[in-house]
Amino acid sequence: MRLLIWGAGAIGGTIAGYLIRAGHDVTLVDTAADHVAALNDSGLSITGPIDEFTVAATAFTPENVPGQYETILLCVKSQHTTNAARALKPHLADDGYVVSVQNGHNEATIAGIVGEARTMGAFVNFGADYIAPGTIMFGGRGAVVLGEIDGQRTPHIEALHKALLDFDENAIITDNIFGYLWGKTAYGAILFATALTNESIADCLDDPDYRDLYIAIAQEALRVARAKGITPEAFNGFNPHAFAPGVDPAVSQQSLDEMVAFNRQSAKSHSGIWRDIAVRKRPTEVVIMEPVVTEGRAHGVSTPLTQRIIALIRELERGEREQSMENLALLKAML
Repeated sequence: MRLLIWGAGAIGGTIAGYLIRAGHDVTLVDTAADHVAALNDSGLSITGPIDEFTVAATAFTPENVPGQYETILLCVKSQHTTNAARALKPHLADDGYVVSVQNGHNEATIAGIVGEARTMGAFVNFGADYIAPGTIMFGGRGAVVLGEIDGQRTPHIEALHKALLDFDENAIITDNIFGYLWGKTAYGAILFATALTNESIADCLDDPDYRDLYIAIAQEALRVARAKGITPEAFNGFNPHAFAPGVDPAVSQQSLDEMVAFNRQSAKSHSGIWRDIAVRKRPTEVVIMEPVVTEGRAHGVSTPLTQRIIALIRELERGEREQSMENLALLKAML
Protein backbone atom coordinates (compact mmCIF):
# COMPACT_ATOMS: atom_id res chain seq x y z
CA MET A 1 0.00 0.00 0.00
CA ARG A 2 1.17 3.56 -0.71
CA LEU A 3 0.61 5.92 2.22
CA LEU A 4 1.50 9.38 3.41
CA ILE A 5 1.82 9.59 7.20
CA TRP A 6 1.49 13.20 8.35
CA GLY A 7 3.08 13.40 11.79
CA ALA A 8 5.98 11.03 12.49
CA GLY A 9 5.91 11.11 16.28
CA ALA A 10 4.81 8.41 18.72
CA ILE A 11 1.73 7.28 16.82
CA GLY A 12 2.72 7.93 13.23
CA GLY A 13 6.32 6.85 13.68
CA THR A 14 5.43 3.54 15.29
CA ILE A 15 2.90 2.60 12.62
CA ALA A 16 5.29 3.74 9.87
CA GLY A 17 8.11 1.56 11.15
CA TYR A 18 6.06 -1.61 10.91
CA LEU A 19 4.44 -0.78 7.58
CA ILE A 20 7.79 0.07 5.99
CA ARG A 21 9.28 -3.16 7.34
CA ALA A 22 6.35 -5.09 5.84
CA GLY A 23 7.08 -3.60 2.40
CA HIS A 24 4.51 -0.82 2.16
CA ASP A 25 5.43 2.41 0.35
CA VAL A 26 5.38 4.97 3.17
CA THR A 27 6.31 8.65 3.03
CA LEU A 28 6.59 10.58 6.29
CA VAL A 29 5.91 14.25 7.02
CA ASP A 30 6.89 16.10 10.17
CA THR A 31 7.40 19.73 11.19
CA ALA A 32 10.56 18.95 13.19
CA ALA A 33 13.42 19.48 10.76
CA ASP A 34 15.93 17.56 12.91
CA HIS A 35 13.58 14.56 13.05
CA VAL A 36 13.10 14.64 9.28
CA ALA A 37 16.85 14.88 8.72
CA ALA A 38 17.52 11.92 11.01
CA LEU A 39 14.85 9.82 9.31
CA ASN A 40 16.38 10.46 5.88
CA ASP A 41 19.99 10.06 7.02
CA SER A 42 19.85 7.16 9.49
CA GLY A 43 16.38 5.67 9.09
CA LEU A 44 13.49 5.17 11.50
CA SER A 45 14.41 3.25 14.63
CA ILE A 46 11.80 1.46 16.75
CA THR A 47 13.07 0.57 20.22
CA GLY A 48 11.61 -0.80 23.44
CA PRO A 49 10.39 -4.14 24.81
CA ILE A 50 8.13 -4.92 21.85
CA ASP A 51 10.70 -4.70 19.06
CA GLU A 52 14.11 -3.37 18.09
CA PHE A 53 14.69 -2.53 14.43
CA THR A 54 15.60 0.24 12.01
CA VAL A 55 14.17 0.78 8.53
CA ALA A 56 15.12 3.17 5.75
CA ALA A 57 12.69 6.09 5.64
CA THR A 58 11.70 8.91 3.31
CA ALA A 59 10.58 12.06 5.11
CA PHE A 60 9.78 15.69 4.33
CA THR A 61 8.83 18.84 6.16
CA PRO A 62 5.31 20.04 5.17
CA GLU A 63 6.45 22.70 2.69
CA ASN A 64 8.49 20.15 0.69
CA VAL A 65 6.06 17.24 0.31
CA PRO A 66 5.85 16.00 -3.30
CA GLY A 67 2.93 14.36 -5.14
CA GLN A 68 -0.53 13.16 -4.20
CA TYR A 69 -1.68 10.14 -2.21
CA GLU A 70 -4.85 8.11 -1.96
CA THR A 71 -4.28 7.27 1.70
CA ILE A 72 -3.10 9.84 4.26
CA LEU A 73 -2.84 9.01 7.95
CA LEU A 74 -3.07 12.18 10.02
CA CYS A 75 -1.10 11.57 13.24
CA VAL A 76 -0.54 15.05 14.69
CA LYS A 77 -1.58 16.42 18.08
CA SER A 78 -5.23 17.48 18.11
CA GLN A 79 -4.45 21.17 18.45
CA HIS A 80 -2.57 21.03 15.13
CA THR A 81 -5.36 19.30 13.19
CA THR A 82 -6.68 22.33 11.30
CA ASN A 83 -3.29 23.52 10.05
CA ALA A 84 -2.18 20.01 9.17
CA ALA A 85 -5.38 19.17 7.29
CA ARG A 86 -5.10 22.36 5.26
CA ALA A 87 -1.45 21.65 4.48
CA LEU A 88 -2.08 18.07 3.36
CA LYS A 89 -5.17 18.79 1.26
CA PRO A 90 -3.18 19.56 -1.94
CA HIS A 91 -1.53 16.15 -1.57
CA LEU A 92 -4.81 14.23 -1.28
CA ALA A 93 -5.90 12.48 -4.47
CA ASP A 94 -9.41 13.13 -5.75
CA ASP A 95 -10.43 9.60 -4.78
CA GLY A 96 -8.31 9.63 -1.62
CA TYR A 97 -9.12 9.85 2.07
CA VAL A 98 -7.63 11.12 5.32
CA VAL A 99 -7.63 8.95 8.45
CA SER A 100 -7.61 10.65 11.84
CA VAL A 101 -5.16 8.45 13.76
CA GLN A 102 -5.20 10.84 16.70
CA ASN A 103 -6.51 11.40 20.18
CA GLY A 104 -9.72 13.35 20.46
CA HIS A 105 -12.59 14.17 18.14
CA ASN A 106 -11.03 15.54 14.96
CA GLU A 107 -13.11 13.92 12.25
CA ALA A 108 -15.50 16.87 11.89
CA THR A 109 -12.59 19.31 11.60
CA ILE A 110 -10.92 17.20 8.91
CA ALA A 111 -14.21 16.68 7.06
CA GLY A 112 -14.77 20.43 7.02
CA ILE A 113 -11.51 20.81 5.09
CA VAL A 114 -11.29 17.76 2.80
CA GLY A 115 -14.94 16.65 2.77
CA GLU A 116 -16.89 14.10 4.79
CA ALA A 117 -16.66 11.46 2.08
CA ARG A 118 -12.86 11.69 2.24
CA THR A 119 -12.59 11.39 6.03
CA MET A 120 -12.15 8.19 8.05
CA GLY A 121 -11.94 7.71 11.80
CA ALA A 122 -9.56 5.57 13.83
CA PHE A 123 -8.88 4.77 17.47
CA VAL A 124 -5.51 3.63 18.83
CA ASN A 125 -4.43 2.90 22.39
CA PHE A 126 -0.91 1.52 22.06
CA GLY A 127 1.87 3.04 24.15
CA ALA A 128 4.73 4.86 22.41
CA ASP A 129 6.96 7.89 22.90
CA TYR A 130 9.15 10.04 20.67
CA ILE A 131 12.60 9.63 22.22
CA ALA A 132 14.96 11.50 19.89
CA PRO A 133 15.19 12.48 16.22
CA GLY A 134 14.65 9.29 14.23
CA THR A 135 13.83 7.15 17.29
CA ILE A 136 10.47 6.02 18.69
CA MET A 137 9.99 3.86 21.80
CA PHE A 138 7.18 1.32 21.36
CA GLY A 139 6.22 0.49 24.93
CA GLY A 140 3.06 -1.59 24.77
CA ARG A 141 0.40 -2.87 22.44
CA GLY A 142 -3.18 -1.62 22.65
CA ALA A 143 -6.38 -1.44 20.65
CA VAL A 144 -6.20 -0.46 16.97
CA VAL A 145 -9.61 0.26 15.43
CA LEU A 146 -10.73 1.69 12.07
CA GLY A 147 -14.19 3.05 11.32
CA GLU A 148 -15.86 5.03 8.55
CA ILE A 149 -17.69 7.98 10.10
CA ASP A 150 -20.97 6.73 8.62
CA GLY A 151 -20.33 3.19 9.88
CA GLN A 152 -20.11 1.67 6.40
CA ARG A 153 -17.65 -1.03 5.37
CA THR A 154 -15.96 0.34 2.24
CA PRO A 155 -13.16 -0.84 -0.07
CA HIS A 156 -10.96 1.92 1.38
CA ILE A 157 -11.36 0.70 4.94
CA GLU A 158 -10.92 -2.93 3.92
CA ALA A 159 -7.64 -2.12 2.17
CA LEU A 160 -6.28 -0.03 5.03
CA HIS A 161 -7.30 -2.65 7.58
CA LYS A 162 -5.39 -5.29 5.64
CA ALA A 163 -2.30 -3.05 5.71
CA LEU A 164 -2.62 -2.28 9.43
CA LEU A 165 -2.64 -5.99 10.21
CA ASP A 166 1.07 -5.75 9.41
CA PHE A 167 1.32 -3.43 12.40
CA ASP A 168 -1.07 -5.21 14.76
CA GLU A 169 -2.67 -8.55 13.96
CA ASN A 170 -5.57 -7.67 16.28
CA ALA A 171 -6.57 -4.48 14.44
CA ILE A 172 -10.31 -4.39 13.75
CA ILE A 173 -12.99 -2.50 11.81
CA THR A 174 -15.99 -1.09 13.67
CA ASP A 175 -19.33 0.42 12.68
CA ASN A 176 -19.25 2.51 15.90
CA ILE A 177 -16.03 4.51 15.72
CA PHE A 178 -17.52 7.35 17.75
CA GLY A 179 -18.30 4.84 20.51
CA TYR A 180 -14.58 4.06 20.71
CA LEU A 181 -13.61 7.74 20.55
CA TRP A 182 -15.95 8.68 23.39
CA GLY A 183 -14.77 5.68 25.39
CA LYS A 184 -11.21 6.97 24.91
CA THR A 185 -12.37 10.45 25.94
CA ALA A 186 -13.61 9.10 29.28
CA TYR A 187 -10.42 7.11 29.78
CA GLY A 188 -8.39 10.11 28.62
CA ALA A 189 -10.05 12.30 31.25
CA ILE A 190 -8.68 9.93 33.88
CA LEU A 191 -5.23 10.09 32.26
CA PHE A 192 -5.30 13.89 32.41
CA ALA A 193 -6.01 13.58 36.13
CA THR A 194 -3.03 11.23 36.62
CA ALA A 195 -0.83 13.70 34.70
CA LEU A 196 -1.51 16.27 37.43
CA THR A 197 0.87 14.15 39.52
CA ASN A 198 4.32 12.64 38.98
CA GLU A 199 3.10 9.11 39.65
CA SER A 200 2.76 6.46 36.96
CA ILE A 201 -0.63 5.71 35.42
CA ALA A 202 -0.81 2.32 37.10
CA ASP A 203 0.20 3.63 40.54
CA CYS A 204 -2.39 6.39 40.33
CA LEU A 205 -5.19 4.03 39.32
CA ASP A 206 -4.16 1.54 41.99
CA ASP A 207 -4.44 4.11 44.80
CA PRO A 208 -7.66 3.35 46.74
CA ASP A 209 -7.84 6.92 48.05
CA TYR A 210 -8.66 8.29 44.60
CA ARG A 211 -10.67 5.56 42.92
CA ASP A 212 -13.98 7.30 43.62
CA LEU A 213 -12.53 10.34 41.88
CA TYR A 214 -11.51 8.41 38.75
CA ILE A 215 -14.96 6.84 38.57
CA ALA A 216 -16.63 10.25 38.85
CA ILE A 217 -14.35 11.73 36.17
CA ALA A 218 -15.17 8.93 33.72
CA GLN A 219 -18.87 9.21 34.48
CA GLU A 220 -18.97 12.87 33.42
CA ALA A 221 -17.69 12.13 29.92
CA LEU A 222 -19.83 9.02 29.57
CA ARG A 223 -22.99 10.92 30.57
CA VAL A 224 -22.27 13.39 27.77
CA ALA A 225 -21.72 10.57 25.27
CA ARG A 226 -24.98 8.90 26.19
CA ALA A 227 -26.83 12.23 26.03
CA LYS A 228 -25.57 12.47 22.44
CA GLY A 229 -27.00 9.01 21.70
CA ILE A 230 -23.55 7.37 21.51
CA THR A 231 -22.84 3.95 23.00
CA PRO A 232 -19.23 3.99 24.29
CA GLU A 233 -17.11 0.93 23.54
CA ALA A 234 -14.79 -1.00 25.86
CA PHE A 235 -11.06 -1.51 25.27
CA ASN A 236 -7.90 -2.62 27.12
CA GLY A 237 -9.53 -3.00 30.53
CA PHE A 238 -11.61 0.18 30.31
CA ASN A 239 -15.27 -0.85 30.41
CA PRO A 240 -17.57 2.17 30.02
CA HIS A 241 -20.55 0.13 31.19
CA ALA A 242 -18.79 -0.36 34.53
CA PHE A 243 -19.14 3.37 35.15
CA ALA A 244 -22.84 3.66 34.32
CA PRO A 245 -25.26 5.03 36.93
CA GLY A 246 -26.48 2.39 39.38
CA VAL A 247 -23.78 -0.15 38.55
CA ASP A 248 -22.46 -2.24 41.43
CA PRO A 249 -19.31 -0.43 42.70
CA ALA A 250 -17.47 -3.74 42.56
CA VAL A 251 -17.85 -3.72 38.77
CA SER A 252 -16.24 -0.27 38.57
CA GLN A 253 -13.42 -1.45 40.82
CA GLN A 254 -12.85 -4.48 38.59
CA SER A 255 -12.52 -2.27 35.52
CA LEU A 256 -9.97 -0.11 37.34
CA ASP A 257 -8.07 -3.25 38.35
CA GLU A 258 -7.96 -4.32 34.70
CA MET A 259 -6.74 -0.86 33.66
CA VAL A 260 -3.97 -1.11 36.26
CA ALA A 261 -2.95 -4.53 34.93
CA PHE A 262 -2.92 -3.25 31.32
CA ASN A 263 -0.75 -0.26 32.19
CA ARG A 264 1.66 -2.24 34.39
CA GLN A 265 2.67 -4.36 31.40
CA SER A 266 3.63 -1.33 29.29
CA ALA A 267 7.09 0.24 29.24
CA LYS A 268 5.26 3.55 28.79
CA SER A 269 4.60 4.14 32.48
CA HIS A 270 3.33 7.74 32.18
CA SER A 271 0.90 9.28 29.74
CA GLY A 272 1.90 11.45 26.81
CA ILE A 273 0.13 14.24 28.67
CA TRP A 274 2.52 13.91 31.61
CA ARG A 275 5.48 13.71 29.20
CA ASP A 276 4.45 16.91 27.41
CA ILE A 277 4.47 18.78 30.72
CA ALA A 278 7.35 17.16 32.59
CA VAL A 279 9.76 16.25 29.79
CA ARG A 280 9.01 18.09 26.57
CA LYS A 281 7.84 21.32 28.26
CA ARG A 282 5.14 22.00 25.70
CA PRO A 283 1.34 22.33 25.61
CA THR A 284 -0.66 19.15 26.05
CA GLU A 285 -3.65 17.93 24.08
CA VAL A 286 -6.05 19.18 26.76
CA VAL A 287 -8.11 20.60 23.89
CA ILE A 288 -9.49 17.06 23.42
CA MET A 289 -11.39 17.44 26.71
CA GLU A 290 -13.22 20.58 25.62
CA PRO A 291 -16.00 18.68 23.75
CA VAL A 292 -17.01 17.10 27.07
CA VAL A 293 -17.72 20.60 28.38
CA THR A 294 -19.27 22.12 25.25
CA GLU A 295 -21.37 19.07 24.38
CA GLY A 296 -22.30 18.74 28.03
CA ARG A 297 -23.68 22.28 28.04
CA ALA A 298 -25.58 21.61 24.82
CA HIS A 299 -27.23 18.53 26.32
CA GLY A 300 -27.73 19.82 29.87
CA VAL A 301 -25.02 17.63 31.42
CA SER A 302 -22.90 19.16 34.20
CA THR A 303 -19.12 18.63 33.89
CA PRO A 304 -17.43 20.41 36.84
CA LEU A 305 -14.60 17.88 37.26
CA THR A 306 -13.68 18.03 33.58
CA GLN A 307 -13.67 21.82 33.65
CA ARG A 308 -11.41 21.82 36.72
CA ILE A 309 -9.00 19.30 35.14
CA ILE A 310 -8.70 21.49 32.05
CA ALA A 311 -7.97 24.54 34.22
CA LEU A 312 -5.35 22.68 36.28
CA ILE A 313 -3.60 21.32 33.18
CA ARG A 314 -3.41 24.81 31.70
CA GLU A 315 -1.90 26.12 34.93
CA LEU A 316 0.74 23.38 34.73
CA GLU A 317 1.47 24.30 31.11
CA ARG A 318 2.00 27.94 32.11
CA GLY A 319 4.27 26.98 35.00
CA GLU A 320 1.81 28.32 37.57
CA ARG A 321 1.47 24.95 39.31
CA GLU A 322 3.63 21.89 39.96
CA GLN A 323 2.70 18.27 39.33
CA SER A 324 1.84 16.65 42.67
CA MET A 325 -0.76 14.55 44.47
CA GLU A 326 -2.09 17.79 45.96
CA ASN A 327 -3.75 18.47 42.61
CA LEU A 328 -5.72 15.22 42.87
CA ALA A 329 -6.72 16.23 46.38
CA LEU A 330 -8.20 19.44 44.98
CA LEU A 331 -10.32 17.41 42.59
CA LYS A 332 -11.35 14.91 45.22
CA ALA A 333 -12.60 17.75 47.42
CA MET A 334 -15.18 18.49 44.72
CA LEU A 335 -16.89 15.11 45.08
